[in-house]
Amino acid sequence: MKYTFFITGFPGFLARHLVEQLLVDYQEDIEHIYLLTLPTELAAAREAINQSAYHSIPRDRYSIISGDITKTNLAIEPHINRQLQEKVTHVFHLAAIYDLAVPFDIAWRVNVHGTKNVNNWLKTLGSLNRYIYFSTAYVSGTRQGTILETELNMDQTFKNHYEASKFEAEVLVETLKETIPTTIIRPGIVKGHSETGYTEKFDGIYFLLNMFERMKMIKHIPFISEGNVEGNFVPYDYVLKATSYLGFHPIGEGKTYHLTDPAPYTMRQLYQMIAEIHLSVTPNKTIPISLANYPLSLSFIRKWLQTEKEALAYFENNCSYSSTQASKDLEKTTIQCPDFKDQLQPMIDFYHKYKNDYQRHVIIT
Repeated sequence: MKYTFFITGFPGFLARHLVEQLLVDYQEDIEHIYLLTLPTELAAAREAINQSAYHSIPRDRYSIISGDITKTNLAIEPHINRQLQEKVTHVFHLAAIYDLAVPFDIAWRVNVHGTKNVNNWLKTLGSLNRYIYFSTAYVSGTRQGTILETELNMDQTFKNHYEASKFEAEVLVETLKETIPTTIIRPGIVKGHSETGYTEKFDGIYFLLNMFERMKMIKHIPFISEGNVEGNFVPYDYVLKATSYLGFHPIGEGKTYHLTDPAPYTMRQLYQMIAEIHLSVTPNKTIPISLANYPLSLSFIRKWLQTEKEALAYFENNCSYSSTQASKDLEKTTIQCPDFKDQLQPMIDFYHKYKNDYQRHVIIT
């Protein structure tokens, strides 16, 4: 069988590297790859596909499609849309706003309304074999305890508009499972490559590195809260390898997967490991989360630390993400989440090399 892929969110980081993974896994079976790109991102998209990683199949088997998920029919030209309706076999919906500090209106317009438009559009596809939707483990919001892959609406509240909007979007996708072959992917907080440390954005776990970088002249670094909650950070290469397998294999149809760390360290352990490698300092004493929250409520301190206030909430939420279903369905493969400790040195080495590249840093407001 020949595959025709339609991928939203190109040339975003995960979308670009997903294409690379699909080429590794299915190169001989790919008929065409359609990459949905915002009109403002067309030049960046063209530059991305000229990279060497994409040269393993002929250039005429790629198409950059100008469009916008917030618009009806994704704002795709009608004559192009007709081709897609006949040919597309797999839709990967990655386009979203991922910022923890995203305002409500933007989060809802892109993450919720945009997903609704994608859902409606894919119902018109005549050759669709699988819809692969990228959600997040944090649709669990402020829930405590063990979170199962089979759970979604548990009357939870949310720490920010990002979580709330991704929850509402996943609710919409969940309703499709009875009529459309669907796989929902819920990653933990995605970090750089497990072996090379490569990343394009210093967010998530990298906020700790930013903070430590600013505090490196301080002799005694305190812990922030007891930090005995799990920290769920996963390398993007694991997430994309697992997605590529589960999104095609019959075993993944109709399922939701936590692509999270099956043996996570606590936030306190991660905090200590990073401080010891990055600063050669072992933290001592502990300050309450409320004390850490106050300075981060001030814009000039957030900007100096290059850290979002919303990130602190992940030191407090005491939950554990069960990845039983993902582990079971991947057990016959070589795909597994590597130990975070084994990823630390390449992650920090990469950060040291590029910490002054401000294009890699999130704009803090």
